[in-house]
Amino acid sequence: MRGRAFVLGDDVNTGYITPAQYVGRPMDEITDHLFEPIRPDLAASIDRGDFVVAGSNFGAGSSRETAPAALHHAGVGAVIAESFARIFYRNCIAVGLHPIRCPAVTDAVADGDVLDVQPERRRIENRTSGETIDCQPLPSALREICAAGGLLAYYEDHPEGIVLENGTGSDRTK
Repeated sequence: MRGRAFVLGDDVNTGYITPAQYVGRPMDEITDHLFEPIRPDLAASIDRGDFVVAGSNFGAGSSRETAPAALHHAGVGAVIAESFARIFYRNCIAVGLHPIRCPAVTDAVADGDVLDVQPERRRIENRTSGETIDCQPLPSALREICAAGGLLAYYEDHPEGIVLENGTGSDRTK
């Protein structure tokens, strides 16, 4: 995946990602207001495949799926953060948005840098600075869910369930 980076700070909560007054409205309207409380110009700047890069605790706050669903709908290729709020991280996978943990990523990436993101290789190449950044791997089963477009799409193609790397998995269809 290749795209531009939009860098945010720490503790970006779901209320900043999708302001509450737009929740429940059509997804196109919600995405027009992404990050409006902290960067009013950002939503209009995001092109399909671009990346949101953030510090620690990205996605704290509400447990609703609206925030990752709106980022996915806007075409964000992945969210790369030093750490995520747990529920937001899980919701990203559920809607098919790649969440990538990458310690100190905000030290190595600036706004507008072009990134090549290779989650299966556990690294990010900053094409602007030439720096390579190691990131934490997303287990292969979860990468497959994201690649399928989320849990519902994954289960349509894989009614047998999820097989985890340790050989265990979901078998809810039987």
